[in-house]
Amino acid sequence: MLESFSRKIRLIIEDEALRSRMLFVLAALVVFRLLATIPIPGINAAELASFLSNNQLLGLLNIFSGGGFSNLSIVMLGVSPYITASIVMQLMTILIPKLKEMYQEEGDAGRARFSQYSRYLSVPLAFIQAFGFLLLLSQNGILPALTPFQFVTNMIIIAAGSILVMWIGELITEFGVGNGVSLIIFAGIVARIPGDLSQFIFAFDPSQIPAYLGFAVAAAVIVSGVVFITEAERPIPVTYARRVRGMKVMGGVSTYLPLRVNQAGVIPIIFALSILLFPQMIATFLSKSSVVWLATAAEHVVNALANQAVYGVMYFLLVVIFTYFYTAITFEPHQIAKNLQKNGAFIPGVRPGPTTTEYLGNIITRITLVGALFLGTLAVLPLILQAMTGITAISIGGTALLIVVSVVLDLVKKIDAQTSIREY
Repeated sequence: MLESFSRKIRLIIEDEALRSRMLFVLAALVVFRLLATIPIPGINAAELASFLSNNQLLGLLNIFSGGGFSNLSIVMLGVSPYITASIVMQLMTILIPKLKEMYQEEGDAGRARFSQYSRYLSVPLAFIQAFGFLLLLSQNGILPALTPFQFVTNMIIIAAGSILVMWIGELITEFGVGNGVSLIIFAGIVARIPGDLSQFIFAFDPSQIPAYLGFAVAAAVIVSGVVFITEAERPIPVTYARRVRGMKVMGGVSTYLPLRVNQAGVIPIIFALSILLFPQMIATFLSKSSVVWLATAAEHVVNALANQAVYGVMYFLLVVIFTYFYTAITFEPHQIAKNLQKNGAFIPGVRPGPTTTEYLGNIITRITLVGALFLGTLAVLPLILQAMTGITAISIGGTALLIVVSVVLDLVKKIDAQTSIREY
């Protein structure tokens, strides 16, 4: 195994095309991190740090922005408008049959057009999100009172920064290795590690050594669990009927249909985050209202969402619900059963057609329960660990951990595929 690994590393270094792809990814991520250090003008750093530390939702949003939100950089939105646009487009496939046909039946050309529409939609969403966050931050004293010209200028800068990051991600996907958007989020998470480590060192308490050891053991167990669930799949045996055409005998082979336990990936967490973030933003706006009863009601909503227990329960339930919802959108047993029957394939012991559809639907419902509970637990894991230990200086971010492990596994597979092609 070590010999195979060293051979692949040597091939990456020696092969000019593959080496160029890897260096392009590295250069693009360096440019992104440099952009993330350029703040918009007039930030109150102390108020910003306090605001983010007291808001779990915006802390998660900082993860998906690639770390740019923590210092209100010109790329503070990161790729979140593009992710939101992609989610909206996925939901639109339910309402618009032509979009569904484009995404599922027109192959690579159809998916390329689908992605292009997502990029178009991300532009107005970037302006809307920039407007909302500037208003929210101004109301909380993080930004000074802005003139209309300054407000519009900052909004344009933030939206343009988000579009620029989206373009960098597309360039990484096309000219580099791996998914560019995922790698940008990955880079933002990894960039926070030195700061978290320094915070841990300065806040080190010798009396908490058993708790720290427990954190280390828990981290190893959680990483192993994330890898296991991410790679886990339920193989469904499939047999192709034997057909005779002239002198040739075709078919008769057996294979399997892999059904992943975690079909939805990290998307349900993003869904739940958006649902929880939206009412909090609205309530924060209304809490400044001159109407007494409206401001009081909004204040109660803000306080309820600030409660760790309420927030954790709602977050967990929403992640479980959206895992089933997104799996139902992306996985269609009827279409799979139809394709199997069209290609002369069947599941042994199961009649083709509606019976196969029902069989696949029952299996995906059962294994999705495991994936949903796993994602929900992973999402609220930092809250559970902080409640159990009382240590806030360190936390095992379940969402960030899932993203990091998923991106690393995908990147390793892409590099392995590139090296395998060159070896053959």
